[in-house]
Amino acid sequence: MPTTGPEPENSPMRLQKFLAKAGVCSRRAAEKLIVDGRIRVNGHTVTTLGTRVDPKTDVVVSDDKPVRLSPKKKFVYIAVNKPKGVVTSCAKKHNDRIILDLVPIQERIFPVGRLDKDSRGLVLLTNDGDLHNRLSHPSHNHEKEYHVTTTHPVKDADLAAMAGGMKIQGKKIRKARVRRTAKNGFIIVLKQGLNRQIRKMVGKTGNQVKTLTRIRMAAVSLGDLQPGAWRYLTPKEIAGLTQ
Repeated sequence: MPTTGPEPENSPMRLQKFLAKAGVCSRRAAEKLIVDGRIRVNGHTVTTLGTRVDPKTDVVVSDDKPVRLSPKKKFVYIAVNKPKGVVTSCAKKHNDRIILDLVPIQERIFPVGRLDKDSRGLVLLTNDGDLHNRLSHPSHNHEKEYHVTTTHPVKDADLAAMAGGMKIQGKKIRKARVRRTAKNGFIIVLKQGLNRQIRKMVGKTGNQVKTLTRIRMAAVSLGDLQPGAWRYLTPKEIAGLTQ
């Protein structure tokens, strides 16, 4: 059986990192697979997070499918303009339309982070599990930019409050960059992404979000990509995300 302990600089590596590098899913999703007992290593079911495996010698199986780490694996990076009503998920529930329905390719890919069902705009899809960790963890300081319109006019004081770092559900969130675009609209740039964070921020001002569109993630912008359309990232965009 593999051992547990601190992750070394090279192999062996943590099981969730191995699964992400192999393109099975993101590290966060890999942790759930492990805890749910869906991963076997050398014939044994592993449910302990932090378990390490050696890609050269250990046999890893996910849902009865062998998982291998190929040095020649080609990573895929895709930008999608998610329409309202589409769920940012790999699994269908209640006959919802999911983000993967928009991208009919053979490679197994998954979304980097989430964008709630009522929101629209940029979603990144990839089979690079490490990218999910880099873009999702606040310590990496990757920016996410949104265009927001509201039901009622936004006061200058409300924009200042959102920029200064509000307290949501007892937790002080990080400061943001906010710029007015109209009496009922503004651009906001975040370096963290709590669940429905912008909607909760606007709600604290006594207002309500009418539309919420993500227009940028780190070095990748939505541009003129039409709703429901997708494209491969350029080499420059990929370098901006991975280096």
